[in-house]
Amino acid sequence: MTTFDLNGRTVSARSPDDTPLLWVIRDELGLTGTKFGCGIGFCGACTVHVEGRATRSCITPVGAVAGARVTTIEGLDPQGKHPLQTAWLELQVPQCGYCQSGQIMQAATLLKDFPNPTDQDINAVMAGSVCRCMTYVRIRKAIKLAAAKMQGGAHE
Repeated sequence: MTTFDLNGRTVSARSPDDTPLLWVIRDELGLTGTKFGCGIGFCGACTVHVEGRATRSCITPVGAVAGARVTTIEGLDPQGKHPLQTAWLELQVPQCGYCQSGQIMQAATLLKDFPNPTDQDINAVMAGSVCRCMTYVRIRKAIKLAAAKMQGGAHE
């Protein structure tokens, strides 16, 4: 059994230690905001935070997060009011929406490292997050809008 903090509460996973964290989050713990995309850590749809860093949950074994703090899209802001979430809605970023939770989670760590990101910063950090609908221009605009909103406050 693996115990870790998920979105601010202690949980225990009964799955074997080598089970991908993604499947534990979705199937065992019932949080379905984190999506399965490629299964090899390439597309970013499964991105969560482990100790505040963007992590591909499809290739992270649950045993590797024992005792760690894990945040999913549901825990980024339980009311959906994180500046990234509100910017995404305001600028109508999603088309199909499938990859967007992973995009937002990746962008959240981007804004931790680069509070006022340039296009180059955004391109470099977001390069591993794939959007089949090609909403990259809107994603970049939403990241910049969220950065402007966050200038006065702290968020995960």
